[in-house]
Amino acid sequence: MTSPTDPVRDAGRNAVTRLRLNLAHRIADLLQRDPHRLEQAVEVGLIRREWLERPGEEPLSTSTPVEVVERMLERQVEKRPSLLPALGLTAIQVLSASAADDGAEGVPTRLAVAFTDLEGFTRYTAREGDEAASQLLAEHHRTIGPIVRSRGGRIVKRLGDGLLLTFPEAEAGVLACLELVAHPPEPLRVRAGMHLGEVVVSLDDVIGHVVNVAARIAESAKGGEVLVSGDLKAAVGTPHGYSFGPARKRTFKGLGETIPVSRVRLT
Repeated sequence: MTSPTDPVRDAGRNAVTRLRLNLAHRIADLLQRDPHRLEQAVEVGLIRREWLERPGEEPLSTSTPVEVVERMLERQVEKRPSLLPALGLTAIQVLSASAADDGAEGVPTRLAVAFTDLEGFTRYTAREGDEAASQLLAEHHRTIGPIVRSRGGRIVKRLGDGLLLTFPEAEAGVLACLELVAHPPEPLRVRAGMHLGEVVVSLDDVIGHVVNVAARIAESAKGGEVLVSGDLKAAVGTPHGYSFGPARKRTFKGLGETIPVSRVRLT
């Protein structure tokens, strides 16, 4: 039998929910009055961009204190490359210290894996020279760091003009890659490919079949494109601000399987 007090209790819960949503929106509005400080807070993981986009519907932050410190260090190193030599430490030692301490190294972890690179970078280098190419890459790296970190991602490796990235959530990876593609180092274009699944995480790398698939998908992309596997697409659920094109089955050399691949577009 339904208790006569149920409607009262439900009304109370709904009132509390509305109050929390209103409070979250007010806090988000106040934070956005100082865009510079807000940008820094998001980049190091104190506030999630997803929470800002949907206040009250998402957790404010999911970053641990150690992850916040790592991102702050990485940010400082990008802005002041001479910092680590002055400390007598390597980037790997500093940014991977927590992984060694908590014993997480070598443990299979489900991640979204992305590869990006610059279309036409080799031709640009041959035409403009090594110094110009180096300056272009440095500017590109200064741009991508904040974008990746603000989505909770990790820059695992810099591979010449390419990047190996990981994200704890599929949608965070998609949104980061869309943003990277939208902010290329002129006159070149960024292309990206993504896959999702279990990988083995080491101090300075991620290893596994998922990584190989993501690399092949990225190689098949054109400049300005973000391509994702069917597994990653399925993990996203309902896209927010973007859409997936129809899946096209592709066979990649060395993989021995057919992978459904879809293009992602902003809406």
